[in-house]
Amino acid sequence: QVQLVESGGGLVQAGGSLRLSCAASGRTFSNYGMGWFRQAPGKEREFVATINWSGGITYYADSVKGRFTISGDNAKNTVYLQMNSLKPEDTAVYYCAARSSYGPSRYQYDYAYWGQGTQVTVSS
Repeated sequence: QVQLVESGGGLVQAGGSLRLSCAASGRTFSNYGMGWFRQAPGKEREFVATINWSGGITYYADSVKGRFTISGDNAKNTVYLQMNSLKPEDTAVYYCAARSSYGPSRYQYDYAYWGQGTQVTVSS
């Protein structure tokens, strides 16, 4: 059974940093795409970042480009989201997701597995 468990969320002041982790179990994801999405209160879930784990290809939403970095550790079967220069508008529940196919994707429908989410709150 595939499981994705996020951690690292919390409360931070604007301008601060957090690193989210997503530990995957039940299969090896080194050949598949992984992504981070987020959902703010009253809004739809949106794409944040994605990585082609084995090849290191990454894509980012325009709103986080230059501030967030997605990376993966094959040995730990874990994907990370380093978030710097955080803004109040980054406040959301952040979800990790895994594809069952090769390659990164910006689209939620491409992802077969989802974590339970971790709350990130940025105060002004």
